[in-house]
Amino acid sequence: MTVILSTQIPGRLAGRVPTVTPERLLAELVPPPRFASARFDTYVPDPNEPSQSAARDLLAAAAERPGDERRTPRFSARRLLGRGAGSPNGGFAAFEGKAGVYLDGGYGVGKTHLLASLWHATEGQKSYGTFVEYTNLVGALGFAACVARLATRELVCIDEFELDDPGDTVLISTLLTRLAEAGVRLAATSNTLPDRLGEGRFAAADFLREIQGLAARFVTLRIEGRDYRRREAAAAPAPASEADIAAFLDADEPGRVVDDFGELTDHLGTLHPSRYGALLDGVEAAALRGLRPIDDQNAALRLVVLVDRLYDRSIPVLASGVPVDRLFTPQLLAGGYRKKYLRATSRLVSLASAGAALVPARS
Repeated sequence: MTVILSTQIPGRLAGRVPTVTPERLLAELVPPPRFASARFDTYVPDPNEPSQSAARDLLAAAAERPGDERRTPRFSARRLLGRGAGSPNGGFAAFEGKAGVYLDGGYGVGKTHLLASLWHATEGQKSYGTFVEYTNLVGALGFAACVARLATRELVCIDEFELDDPGDTVLISTLLTRLAEAGVRLAATSNTLPDRLGEGRFAAADFLREIQGLAARFVTLRIEGRDYRRREAAAAPAPASEADIAAFLDADEPGRVVDDFGELTDHLGTLHPSRYGALLDGVEAAALRGLRPIDDQNAALRLVVLVDRLYDRSIPVLASGVPVDRLFTPQLLAGGYRKKYLRATSRLVSLASAGAALVPARS
């Protein structure tokens, strides 16, 4: 199915109320535009972090399948023995008998690039989406229909895997169990080890069976390293001035929008996160006026989802107010969602640097 983007772009995101059909959610289960060309041979590992090149080689080998091989329910290492023994991640034999591979590591070490590369290298029907997109799909289709659709896939990739509440824990545990039983290969990325999902967010001990069941389905590849987005520039760009934003709008480029930050965060609260991608249809660049620190956790988590969708689409952001790396308060950063906020900050710094470059003469 081809998704047609709207060409009618209002002047601000807060004025948009998109409708998203289940068919669109299914059609969009592919790597986002930023990673449409991601391949194993375009992944550039940090030479000082051998775990990065080891993970790339492991996944590239796991994607190789003999020409006469049919549906393979497990990541098999039989034909790979001897090609990676002694690697930091334990060699290819670690895949034997597991339904899935789980890429664990800090933000900005290339996990999403590797996950998208695995998707591109795998033949047959496959799905790629964030954890939030899969939970949205279950909500749109219903659990049984979602299982029926995904069970036909050779590979299901889940980016940014997190368990934010008990309901998601049971839901995703059951979903992945059904898919693994159907012979679907699984691959996921996260900033949290699978046996520690949910910690700091809810009473994870009460759902230990589900969490341990999830962990048992994956072999974990740990990827070390620094955030590649901030190797060159460690700081957020200076906030834009009103003159900068005026110049941004005066350029009369198609697809540019401008929003008051407070109005936009309020508007996000009226939309289900499954609509945030559609909110950005046709948007090429966005200006945000009056950024200020967020201390409400619900608003902060909604902003994280929006930042992810902006980053997926490589949409530059020109922002005034506080620097973009000061959006999340110390209280929020000390809580259970710390890694989500740090990932969003890293991505927003990258987008804001691109946004600042759209205004050649900075005042």
